Amino acid sequence: MERKGFIGGSDCVQIMQGNWLPLWRVKTGFDEPEDLSDNIAVQMGIWTESFNLHWFEKQYDCSVKERQFEMHSVKGKVPCKATIDGTWQGAIIEAKHTNAYNSMEKVIEYYMPQVQFYIHMLAVANGSCHGAHLSVIFGNNKWESAFVSADNDYFDSMWAVVSDFWSYVESNAPPPEASGIKPLNIDKIAVDNMVKRDASKDNQFINSANDYINNQVSAGAFESAKKDLKAMVGDNEREVYSDILSIKRSKNGALRFSQ
Repeated sequence: MERKGFIGGSDCVQIMQGNWLPLWRVKTGFDEPEDLSDNIAVQMGIWTESFNLHWFEKQYDCSVKERQFEMHSVKGKVPCKATIDGTWQGAIIEAKHTNAYNSMEKVIEYYMPQVQFYIHMLAVANGSCHGAHLSVIFGNNKWESAFVSADNDYFDSMWAVVSDFWSYVESNAPPPEASGIKPLNIDKIAVDNMVKRDASKDNQFINSANDYINNQVSAGAFESAKKDLKAMVGDNEREVYSDILSIKRSKNGALRFSQ
């Protein structure tokens, strides 16, 4: 597979992970791309893609358009290439196959650079693209999808990093082995029209969270004791009492506690 002369979606993921040197060696021709023909995870993703899109169509009662097509453009000085799995209603469909123990949240976080890159590419080509459907098979018995909205702020921040990497390719100068890139925050990127919020500096939230955590044990003990006490009231008993607590049966059979 030819990987020289452009930046693709999977390249964006690798660049944002900060391990630049191996990718730089491929992009400059010092190394050949890794042979993935015997990589079972990669090959399974390729072979299950058609089924993945079929299952997406079945779940959404829709028809996936423009399958496996390429788009080319230049962003700044960076030549770009994207291979899109499919489109539906003006949005990208990106098919993934991951292990059964992965989660949709982790898939979204890992592939966010690729997803936002593809969204941008389709927007450039068609004039607009409001987001991407991630269609994910987990292992062999679970499928989920999530809609990731377009986010120009994220793309611009990511592209500044990608452009920095590409400058090393253009100059044929090796990049630093560790770029020190900090992961971009994705909390404000809507997924299924909902965002995340970091409440670590919200005093009211933190106080309530501490109360919740500190009282979990006592709350559990309370519910357990309540259950045990109810079990001690016989079917023919209208009240069981003591000096500290009494349990009375109402006319409808409900047991009420009083101190």
